[in-house]
Amino acid sequence: MTDIPRRAVSRTAKLAALPLGFAGRTVLGMGKRVTGLASDVISAEIQQRTAEQLFSVLGQLKGGAMKFGQAMSVFEAALPEEIAAPYRQALTKLQEAAPPLPVASVHKVLTEQLGPDWRDRFVSFDDTPSAAASIGQVHRAVWRDPGYGPAGAPQHRDVAVKIQYPGAGDALLSDLKQLSRLGGMLRAIQPGLDVKPLLAELRERITEELDYELEAESQRAFAAAYADDPDIYIPAVVAAAPRVLVTEWVEGTPLADIIREGTEEQRDEAGRLMAELHLSAPMRAGLLHADPHPGNFRLLPDGRLGVIDFGAVARMPEGTPEPIGRLAGLALRGEADAVVEGLRSEGFLSQTEPIDAQAVLDYLRPMLEPVAAEEFRFTRAWLRAEAARLASPRSPAYQLGRQLNLPPSYLLIHRVTLGSIGVLCQLEAKAPYRSILERWLPGFAPVA
Repeated sequence: MTDIPRRAVSRTAKLAALPLGFAGRTVLGMGKRVTGLASDVISAEIQQRTAEQLFSVLGQLKGGAMKFGQAMSVFEAALPEEIAAPYRQALTKLQEAAPPLPVASVHKVLTEQLGPDWRDRFVSFDDTPSAAASIGQVHRAVWRDPGYGPAGAPQHRDVAVKIQYPGAGDALLSDLKQLSRLGGMLRAIQPGLDVKPLLAELRERITEELDYELEAESQRAFAAAYADDPDIYIPAVVAAAPRVLVTEWVEGTPLADIIREGTEEQRDEAGRLMAELHLSAPMRAGLLHADPHPGNFRLLPDGRLGVIDFGAVARMPEGTPEPIGRLAGLALRGEADAVVEGLRSEGFLSQTEPIDAQAVLDYLRPMLEPVAAEEFRFTRAWLRAEAARLASPRSPAYQLGRQLNLPPSYLLIHRVTLGSIGVLCQLEAKAPYRSILERWLPGFAPVA
């Protein structure tokens, strides 16, 4: 058996080893509890054991499995506390770490990508990875840079070296096929979010994310757009090859730590900065940062938000689509008929099927609560209540939601927005979100 088939069998075996029976029953219990249909759930001990094994395997698989797990992790704030608690620790670990590559493999990739004299380009290189991404791992190093710094100063700088896992492309495709079996976890949280388009979208972006030179191009565009910004810091790209990316090192507190043990002031400020980045980037950079899990962000000592991963971006040269802001404003002003007309024209509603315009407005207004007032505090309780309202067959919102469609052109924006809201609810962050929308979201007129 060659190495490639052996690795494929090993990966498939690991996925098959997931406790899918336990996971399936846990998801069923999760879905029932979210929708108010059951009074008991799988025992906490089984939930804990399932979570630990599930995310241990996902982390070992790296690739698509880890990416899918990270996508799920931002939704844990939507779950009832007794369900979310056993998963939170495993999810947080998945956001920040995975088993490292052997040192010899690291050196081999560096030789292939930066040349046999790669060591000469560094003053020092730490063989122990400092972090893991979905398709690679990050090492801290000191870059030898004669063109950097003032005359007479040491000509080097601290850098992060991201190294892609060998075989990451094949692994991603294999994992994404297998992971369709776990789609019930997302459906339990949001029934209207079909996992198949989500996986299809992830698959479409694999080629882009595997190309670190393309990621470098995106990062340079973000860095130029946010140069000298008082709120957002984008590290400079130092060097790039197809499977190695060298950027300036970002020293700061991981957002996962802020979520877990940050002060209220830190959590509020992190939420404001996240909203500023998410909403301003399409207008300022023509790009949307499309991977809003906490592992990609740091709160810097000077108070700025550091962003450290640009593998997943959406190209939006014309900015955020204007109908999003316009329809949100119409809904807040109570213009039900105009909202329905706009949703029909964008493909969210059928052109021919009759629908109750006031019911549509009643469906949308609670979602817009965060921007209905000058300030709003996102909380886990708010997100759980929304999840229950949208997921319970007893709820009018559930029935109306079945009439709504998500046009493909809005799928990525929808996923990133949901992910960002999940992080804001994990932070339980209070901020003037409406004014941020008024500044950056086209078509969103101030609400009287």
